[in-house]
Formats: sequence, structure tokens, C-alpha cells
Amino acid sequence: MSTMDGNLRELYQEVIFDHNRKPRNFHDMPEADHQADGHNPLCGDQLTVFLRIEDGRIAEVSFVGHGCAISTASASLMTEAVKGKTVEEVEALFKDFHAMLTDTPPDRDFGKLAVLGGVREFPARVKCATLAWHTLHNALIGEHDPARTE
Repeated sequence: MSTMDGNLRELYQEVIFDHNRKPRNFHDMPEADHQADGHNPLCGDQLTVFLRIEDGRIAEVSFVGHGCAISTASASLMTEAVKGKTVEEVEALFKDFHAMLTDTPPDRDFGKLAVLGGVREFPARVKCATLAWHTLHNALIGEHDPARTE
């Protein structure tokens, strides 16, 4: 699809604006057992992702920081998408989400995350949309260096 259909573009904008204005799971988590920082120098996005994992599942997830509308919305949508999933399911979703934005989209139901597929049309913004996901991945694997999209 080379250009976004008008209805999809409106949905994309509405979801991005909503999650940017009222990000879900936007708070510090002192009881986190995993966390990582992320930074996108191109846009100035900076965030920290917090996780609490129980029995191999994401029991709680949150983030703090600041960034552009796409970065904030993506982090917000990500927290909703991964809560309750196993670590393996989250890693597979990370891989598929990244492919949706940079490669051939996999055949899977992305739910609300599908609206971020519109970012494909703006290659410079893909880094904004994937920062939270790279940071989440680093939190899961215990990487202490900040996730970067450069």
C-alpha cells in the first residue's frame, strides 16, 4: 500500500493523538524487577520502561519520559499490548512489530498496534515508533546500556 486510505489515516491520527495526550501506564514503578532506558537522539525522545514479571508473564508494565507524539503513543500502546503476555510472546510481538514497520508485515492480528503501521509511510519516524519496543526488549534481557535507535 503506497498511500494510506483516508479512513485509516484518520484512525491513525486519532489513536496517536489520544495516546499522546493521555498515555496509558505512564508512571514510575518502584517495584519493577526489570527496567531499561531508551533514547532517540534524532527526535530527542527519552524514556524508561519498567516491568514486573511473575511466572514468566508481564504482570505490570509502565513507562516514563518525554518524546514526540509517535514515540509516546507507541509506548502507551505497547504497554497495553504486552501486559499479561509471556516473555516469549512479547519477544515475538517485538519482532513482528518491527517487521511491520520496516519489512514485510507478518500475517498476524496486531489489534490496536496496527494503526502504527502507518508510520511505514514516514521512514524518519520509524525510529520514534520503535524506541519503546527496543527499550522493552533491553529490559527483558537485562541490558543496562540505553536502547538507541541510531
